[in-house]
Amino acid sequence: MLKNLKVLSLKYRPQIFEDLIGQDIVSKTIYNSIKQNKIPNAFLFTGIRGVGKTTIARIIAKALNCENGLDNICKDSFCKNCSEIVSSSHIDVLEMDAASKTGVDDVRELIEFSRYGPSLAKYKIFIIDEVHMLSKQAFNALLKTLEEPPDYLKFIFATTEIKKIPITVISRCQRFDLSRIKFEEMFEYLKKIMKIEKGNISDDAIKLITKISEGSVRDALSLLDRALINQNKDIDLDAAKKIFGYYEKTSLIELFKNLFDGNEKEVVKIYRSIYSSGVEPKVFLNDFLEILYYFKNISYLKLDGNNFLMNNKEYDQIEKISNNLDPSTIFLFWQFTINTLDEIDFVSNQSVSVEMFLMRLLHLKSFYKENKLEEIQNKKNTKMENFKLEIEDTKEPVISKPIDQIKNIYQEEKNKPETQSENKKSELKILNFDELIEICDKKKEVRLKYELENNVNLVSFNNQRIEISFNEKLDKEFVKNLSSKLFEWTNMRWIISFSKESGKASKKQLEKEEKLNAMNEAKKSNIYKEVIKSFSDAELIDIEDKKND
Repeated sequence: MLKNLKVLSLKYRPQIFEDLIGQDIVSKTIYNSIKQNKIPNAFLFTGIRGVGKTTIARIIAKALNCENGLDNICKDSFCKNCSEIVSSSHIDVLEMDAASKTGVDDVRELIEFSRYGPSLAKYKIFIIDEVHMLSKQAFNALLKTLEEPPDYLKFIFATTEIKKIPITVISRCQRFDLSRIKFEEMFEYLKKIMKIEKGNISDDAIKLITKISEGSVRDALSLLDRALINQNKDIDLDAAKKIFGYYEKTSLIELFKNLFDGNEKEVVKIYRSIYSSGVEPKVFLNDFLEILYYFKNISYLKLDGNNFLMNNKEYDQIEKISNNLDPSTIFLFWQFTINTLDEIDFVSNQSVSVEMFLMRLLHLKSFYKENKLEEIQNKKNTKMENFKLEIEDTKEPVISKPIDQIKNIYQEEKNKPETQSENKKSELKILNFDELIEICDKKKEVRLKYELENNVNLVSFNNQRIEISFNEKLDKEFVKNLSSKLFEWTNMRWIISFSKESGKASKKQLEKEEKLNAMNEAKKSNIYKEVIKSFSDAELIDIEDKKND
């Protein structure tokens, strides 16, 4: 009867326990419970969409009421009970969608109906789909009947959101968690159906369908149906991508590679290409998070049936990039992505918002990387200095001389004054920002002095900690170079951090403001006014600025 249906998800809907895909343990458990007449009052099936929750419910209804018995459940030709159950018209098997009937009155009507025994079948069965949609009052009304139903009454619940069901209801049911269908199992199942339907779809295209379905049999069959409908010629991988509007994660991984390399133009180009293919900004950000997860956990992941969104090529790309990634960078990117997902609903142009998000990551990553590397290097330098001091302290006493001689020599060495260079190194103190600029001038660190005066806005300066903000002209090597020099000059590790605060104006900005104020004051003088009267085209200029020009 069903073989003439055009929709594959209905045409190949399992009719017996043996036909279920990927749920062997569940089906075997239920079969044994019915076989041994240990049937629970209520079944509760949970899992993602399309894994067979409602299908199993109907098979149970058939198994309990089939005229041919449990071991001969109707599959192709149906008895009267099975025929009406399959067509959802059996008087004793009531199917209800809780999404449309959520109220307590609907449940009370159901309970009232349950007071009467079955008319044609052995059991009266209530199948409630999306049961989590019932109201709290409806669940409460159901509890007593659910706990102590009559022998002829069985409940079968199905849900995609088990957490929304009250624990008092769950405790009165026998719960079964339906798993996603494994990659290999789904692939073989689709190949089998494709051959029956006499389709000509490549293995790579079927693999793509399997990946997109994410373990849902119904989704996989719907996609296969689309491919067969569009089959004017052989369907290869490229044709399948066009049919399903799919983009490979390899392009997103390539975006990451350019992001970590600081290649702004390529990052924008790849994102716009992904967006143009029909991928929504929110979908892109969720895929972005997924790849970040893979970067962090690639060493624990294997290419097995649970990896629906990663092929061999993608796996190799991610593994190669992840070897050079600092986990701190991944966590930082993750947090920024989460924040952007929260913010994106408040903007009208989400695509532009995502582009700005990528720009922020590019800028953030470059400075964060330099700061992190410098911090690590400073730690290493500090450890080496401490190690050297320990060696120096312990070197002399181990000389093979009499003990008294050793003590005398060691004491002498210990009491020797430090060298002039060491004194200078320890005596160098930098107490404020202006002193830092002066020292850069004395040490002939022209580049550092320029950056400090022109591109740095001071937020705070104390206890070997400098907090700054900056403009877009700041050199990427600034933090690294300054930290290195400060350690060299003071023999202490300095922390340089970036602040969200704007900070004080740079030294050059202050100088410009002072000159401008001086110019304005000069223009108020009587001399300036007399000169302008005599020479109307005269202009007040700054000699220093003229020299620089």
